[in-house]
Amino acid sequence: MGKLTTYKIICMFDLRSYGVLEMSQDVLMVDSLDQAATMLKPLRVSMLREMSEPRTCPQLAAALGQTPQKVYYHVKTLQKAGLVERCGERLVNGIKEGFYRARARAFWLSPGLVRRMGGDKTVRDHASLRVLAGHAEEMIEDVGRLAQRSDSGEHIPSLSLGVEIALPTVDRRSEFLEQLRTTFEDLARRYMSEEDPETDSSSETFRFTLSCYPKP
Repeated sequence: MGKLTTYKIICMFDLRSYGVLEMSQDVLMVDSLDQAATMLKPLRVSMLREMSEPRTCPQLAAALGQTPQKVYYHVKTLQKAGLVERCGERLVNGIKEGFYRARARAFWLSPGLVRRMGGDKTVRDHASLRVLAGHAEEMIEDVGRLAQRSDSGEHIPSLSLGVEIALPTVDRRSEFLEQLRTTFEDLARRYMSEEDPETDSSSETFRFTLSCYPKP
């Protein structure tokens, strides 16, 4: 009998991605090696997620705990690669400050690019792990900031779940993924509905993330 692979699953998925956003398009097909190399870095993945809505470089810097100069460099790199667009500006102390947003809600690697980069499985694995690392980095930074607020006496409601599961076959993994996707989407629709009378636009926003990976 072959080795049974167990998977570790942890809540890690940003619910804001289910909101109604004014994006240039739903999906942007990444079809060049340069675009893929530019995009697939943890910090830039986090920046693209933040730029689902128009953001200035100072706003991004504050959200990600980076310097405005560093964020500006990465924003301009993403813009040059065609992944981000300038969508407005404002005057701040007489200086024009640009607003930037991601060009799509989702970025997909084209099949042709996958073949050129060395095969479907390798590219999917590398891309997925880089995004996972970006989520983990973001969570650690968020928890650090929340811990400082907690040390100051503020009550910080939070929740974490973790479990190890066995997914020995492709069919079993596919079945699990479909059930998980359906459950997650049902929860997202229920708690992000604009028609929910209990929803207050001024209420605190919670980040809910979801990830699943083989136990090392």
